[in-house]
Amino acid sequence: MLPNDQNHPPDPDDRRLNIDSEQLRRAVSLLRALNHDLRRDIIELLKSEGKITVTDIFVSLRIEQSVASQHLAILRKAEIVISERDGKYIFYSLDREKLEKIVDFIANLQN
Repeated sequence: MLPNDQNHPPDPDDRRLNIDSEQLRRAVSLLRALNHDLRRDIIELLKSEGKITVTDIFVSLRIEQSVASQHLAILRKAEIVISERDGKYIFYSLDREKLEKIVDFIANLQN
């Protein structure tokens, strides 16, 4: 239904779907970031290990360093992973609060 369609009055339930475009873009970015086996493996590794370096990640998952870095960049952009420099090392960890919100969001979609 078009917003100015005179033949169809607005449905009161449509207010539930009132999401601004920025919220929608972020939600899509999050879901795309999670929709990859290797990124889910990285998330699981970070869940179990806490703060680790990219070296720890690519060695543990037996992948190339560049591949690990590319996937970490996607997870950082989606704000699922946090990076923190300590001296010459960069440590990666999960934004657990953000992950909990994502899990809640997905659970609500299923209802």
